[in-house]
Amino acid sequence: MQRLGRFLDRPAFPWKKLIVGFSLGQYLLEGFLSLRQYQVLKQTKPPKALQGEVSQEVFDKSQAYGRAKAKFGFVSGLYGQVQNYGIIYYDVLPKLWALTGLWLTEYVPEKYSGEIVHTLIFFFTFNIINSVLSLPTDYYGTFILEEKFGFNKQTVKLWIMDMIKGQALMIVFGAPLLSGFLAIVQRTGNQFFYYLWLFFIVVQMFGITIYPIFILPLFNKLSPLEEGSLKTGVEGLAKRLDFPLKELYVIDGSKRSAHSNAYFYGLPWKKHIVIYDTLIEKSETEEVVAVLAHELGHWSLGHTTKLFGIAQVGHFPNLHQHPLTLTRSSIRSISSPCSPSSSTTARCISLLASIKSFRSSLDLSCSPTLLHPWIPW
Repeated sequence: MQRLGRFLDRPAFPWKKLIVGFSLGQYLLEGFLSLRQYQVLKQTKPPKALQGEVSQEVFDKSQAYGRAKAKFGFVSGLYGQVQNYGIIYYDVLPKLWALTGLWLTEYVPEKYSGEIVHTLIFFFTFNIINSVLSLPTDYYGTFILEEKFGFNKQTVKLWIMDMIKGQALMIVFGAPLLSGFLAIVQRTGNQFFYYLWLFFIVVQMFGITIYPIFILPLFNKLSPLEEGSLKTGVEGLAKRLDFPLKELYVIDGSKRSAHSNAYFYGLPWKKHIVIYDTLIEKSETEEVVAVLAHELGHWSLGHTTKLFGIAQVGHFPNLHQHPLTLTRSSIRSISSPCSPSSSTTARCISLLASIKSFRSSLDLSCSPTLLHPWIPW
């Protein structure tokens, strides 16, 4: 592996062509799969399993919405592909690394300078750039596409506030966690990926614990579910499955969208169920309980634990391959002024890929079921 690393980590290696080739290949494969799905969305009759359960009007609306989202996905995917190509082709990453290095030298006291602070400035600057570039597609998806089909409920002010809160959370939680990520790389040599793997597991467990306590209330309001037939039905379902239910909450999802949702979260011995107010408003009690039966079925069959384990197994090879281009010496080499060579580009991309992998481990949502409001669940 070290010999392979030395072979790859050289200025003459065509890193740009390789990375652009992989990116383009992924885009074409995903586009092909989406195109196949689009043909299904053009069907005019419900599947046999849904006939008698879904009216033709509801099915037509659902198909039209699916096609609109698919078309938007094609355009936004192409937009993202063009961005990736421009970032790689014009050496945006190494140039941004050099620019943030100059900022570090000019505006940050010397005692706070170094690899970790430099990387934090680089990462957060690049994150802001990405956020700005994504504004057109985010705005269109929320205020044009979702608005057209009557789903969007949020205002521009709320949309902007959500973005500001998201950036603030990225700084508050991302800075210390990313610093820990980089400190592990610095102190554990070229075998850092073993320690990062364990670090990711701890971070995810930490995030699962703090998300409902500190993060979720910043965006939504949770209220205890009132006494009544729905609460009795859900508690009865939990009891039959031996589900360790602690609290039942209603979330004000209607402030942003007309879509319906339901999920659970919590530690193994203390779970909380969250039901969107839109689901309660549009569904009968038996239908809401049926939706939660689906969610609790994931818990009963151990899907959450299995997926968590599979994710950790998947993280390991991803981290294991990064030492080919991301070694301690590689990080030091891009910490100093340098020309935007192909090798440096590869190192910056590898560093950003590792950071993105780290950031993805912070995506700790329960993957709740998104319920189509036109389908009578």
